[in-house]
Amino acid sequence: MTVAPLRLRLDTAALTANWRALDALSGSAACGAAIKANGYGLGAVEVAERLARAGCRDFFVATWGEAERLAGLGFDVAVLHGVRDEDMAAAMRGIARPVLNTAAQITRWRDAGGGRCDVMVDTGMNRLGVAVAEVCDGLLDGLAIDTLMSHLACADEDDAMNARQAAAFRALAGRTAARRLSLANSAGIALGADYAFDLTRPGLALYGGVPRDDMAGAVRQVVTPEAQILQRRTLRAGDSIGYNALFTASVPTEVAILNIGYADGYWRGFSNTGCARVGAAALPVIGRVSMDLTAISVAAAPELGEGDWVALDYALPAAAAAAGMSQYEVLTGLGARFERDWT
Repeated sequence: MTVAPLRLRLDTAALTANWRALDALSGSAACGAAIKANGYGLGAVEVAERLARAGCRDFFVATWGEAERLAGLGFDVAVLHGVRDEDMAAAMRGIARPVLNTAAQITRWRDAGGGRCDVMVDTGMNRLGVAVAEVCDGLLDGLAIDTLMSHLACADEDDAMNARQAAAFRALAGRTAARRLSLANSAGIALGADYAFDLTRPGLALYGGVPRDDMAGAVRQVVTPEAQILQRRTLRAGDSIGYNALFTASVPTEVAILNIGYADGYWRGFSNTGCARVGAAALPVIGRVSMDLTAISVAAAPELGEGDWVALDYALPAAAAAAGMSQYEVLTGLGARFERDWT
């Protein structure tokens, strides 16, 4: 069996602690979990199994292909993108329930004799969902709706739109046969009880992301990339390294070349800004991150050699700032070449 030269260390205790913290912040509302995009890159099945053991009962994916990978495991799964003609065979097998987003999807589901479903209502995001007016006009009458949901556009900011969306959504209570109402994502949970309704749907914060500063103390880091050293070398004063010679050594510099690059989700934005570590030793990224390779200075740990492993700094808020990207991009971009090692 081939051993990959890079791996993700994934912390089960941190993942479940994050869910429990979000569950507590959700108050009397149930706390679900968004596990779309293959569990935000960590592995949807592995994430769902761990969160189910912690007490999570509601899981959300984006597509029916994602739902298929969870089929037979006994999870209560909803597919956020609804149901196309091409999805009906899978949907009618009952492996998950659709979150219906359009009048056409609702007609398709009714005409096929589909049963339990969820419905997304657009309260201002203007992305997916039926209009509030359509709900009031009876579009959802007769549907066996488990959860009526909407999605906040600005929950990561103190924006007046949050209250407007919550009020518009609250006005729909009792207008349908829905068993539950759901509005809050990770950031929405931090907005308080007025946004929790019956069910919250965190994603980013489960995996160590901090969508609002006031959540920082409640969220633990889950993901740490680790990469193996392929080669050791010494730069002379005046030598440059990597594409476009972004780093030039002013003094002799001990360097290690790591088996990781932007094809793995270790982005070019980490060029000259990222950092690796061995124990307490900080090993800064030097030069440009390339597709498969990254150079670090090992002046603080000169004993490191070919075949040794280092950990990359990957606390999501700081990593996103260093890469010039959102926490979502930094997290979900972690590639398929990593071995995923749950501890």
